[in-house]
Amino acid sequence: MTAKRILIVDDEYDIRAVASLALKAVGGWQVLTAASGNEAITIAQAEHPNVILLDVMMPDMDGIATFNALQANPSTSVIPVILLTAKVQGSDQRRFAELGVRAIITKPFKAMKLPGQIASALGWNT
Repeated sequence: MTAKRILIVDDEYDIRAVASLALKAVGGWQVLTAASGNEAITIAQAEHPNVILLDVMMPDMDGIATFNALQANPSTSVIPVILLTAKVQGSDQRRFAELGVRAIITKPFKAMKLPGQIASALGWNT
């Protein structure tokens, strides 16, 4: 079985590094990273990861604009997206869920549980 490939999109280097390490070490995943929405779109189009873990709050192009751009492109619209956010208000959670994202993971997250959370959200056996 080939390893699952995930694209982690977050403007904070530390978040990308911690999530990447956990997904590689615990989940055995191949990890791609992007520091911006524009970079994420380029990588998603070229690499077609199995899933995208997308930060909501980023400068320039935020996670919602990035998600909308991914959905507008036929080559990336089929990639499941999981939002990563510090916004935990009920109204924010409902708005994100209405977008059609696969799941929402709140920050701060427990790195060692991240692979299981993502696999569970996607219905994958861990």
